[in-house]
Amino acid sequence: MTAPMTPREPRSPAGRAADSAHAPLQPGEVRIEVHSSIAGIDADGWNRLAGEQLFVRHEFLNAMETTGCASADTGWTSRFLTLHRDGALAAAMPLYLKDNSYGEYVFDWAWADAYQRSGLRYFPKLLCAVPFTPVGGPRLLASNDDDRDLLVQGALALARRMDVSSLHLLYPPPADREALARAGLMARQGVQFHWRNERPGERPCEVPADAPSTGSPISTRFADFDAFLATMNHDKRKKVKQERRKVRDAGITYRWKRGREITEGDWAFFHRCYADTYRRHGQNPYLNLEFFLQVAQALPEHFVLILGERSDAGRVQPVACALDVHSGDRVYGRYWGGLEWHSGLHFETCYYQSIEYCIANGAVAFEGGAQGEHKLARGLAPVVTHSAHWLAHPQFARAVEDFLAREARGIAHYVDELNEHAPFRTAAGAGAGAGARAAAPAHAAQLPPQVSNDD
Repeated sequence: MTAPMTPREPRSPAGRAADSAHAPLQPGEVRIEVHSSIAGIDADGWNRLAGEQLFVRHEFLNAMETTGCASADTGWTSRFLTLHRDGALAAAMPLYLKDNSYGEYVFDWAWADAYQRSGLRYFPKLLCAVPFTPVGGPRLLASNDDDRDLLVQGALALARRMDVSSLHLLYPPPADREALARAGLMARQGVQFHWRNERPGERPCEVPADAPSTGSPISTRFADFDAFLATMNHDKRKKVKQERRKVRDAGITYRWKRGREITEGDWAFFHRCYADTYRRHGQNPYLNLEFFLQVAQALPEHFVLILGERSDAGRVQPVACALDVHSGDRVYGRYWGGLEWHSGLHFETCYYQSIEYCIANGAVAFEGGAQGEHKLARGLAPVVTHSAHWLAHPQFARAVEDFLAREARGIAHYVDELNEHAPFRTAAGAGAGAGARAAAPAHAAQLPPQVSNDD
């Protein structure tokens, strides 16, 4: 088997590599191509490789492009890789040329600053990720390790050919991480907070974000929210009950709407709340209403809208909402917003309603998005996330490698400390540090202000 490691840019502006532009492949021959739009890649072939998770589906990534959310204007220029064997799509990779680090949630601003202070150029860089989505999932879309290795080598060849500073892959699963390690990329860790639909003590608190379903008996899962609440220590259980009661006392009730139950008017209200959340933090929203309408039309079954409503003079008015994605056996908390302030509204809308939904629908986990130690007290446990990095500059690569080794030790200590303050009755040390705050890793001080997905 031969595999040219120098990718070819597609010849058409839309990223479609016309069949007539290439000589016929010999049996077993492999060709790697670069596409400036996912529109030029066969959707069925891409989705066969991507699997069931919404965020890497062709429809989702195409909506990012066609609505202008992920575009050159926003710093996300598509450079998707495909690997063809015998004329058939065998592997693929969502890859972008980035001229900033916004919307990534794996922070390398300090690296960019160090490059700049040394008179070097950090941007553009190559990034394999789902835009604006800090969720674990497949990045090297392939059915075997050989094709994963070829994709990584193709991405590295493209990085060298384009003379970019670096290549980064965010939130890859274990099989991808192994391929990235074989290619010599540096591993990095981070922390998110996820809720598991299993009683504490029956599974370790720190479960990888990309851990597969355990197939555990249904008896290990919670029967209802009260059963989950019963696992928490007295102080935390009381606090959750108080937060929920304040929302009820404000006259706010909730409905869950899924798939095509979500109307265009619901989407408009959601986007109003979502955009308001960003603007309150002094930022423009990353995603426009057109994106949500397009992807909801294409893949409606994945979306869950949690709608908080209050009766005013006999008229029911929506006041807050959260958007979750139910993909496979996991639920992902994505965005939220509210038009009124009520004590406990954020926690009820973002977390407690989503946990209730997971229990009612048999989901094994709820991923609460990036950042937020406040999630720990609400029953979400710390999990380690992963990324991989290659830097072209040898001296900077050595410096970053040393930094990542120190950062990994800090992350391990941070997760241990967080678990010591877990709110569960069965957790070691629970209650001893009630109300204490774990010390975040030192690199957290280097982060620029960004809106957490569920702030």
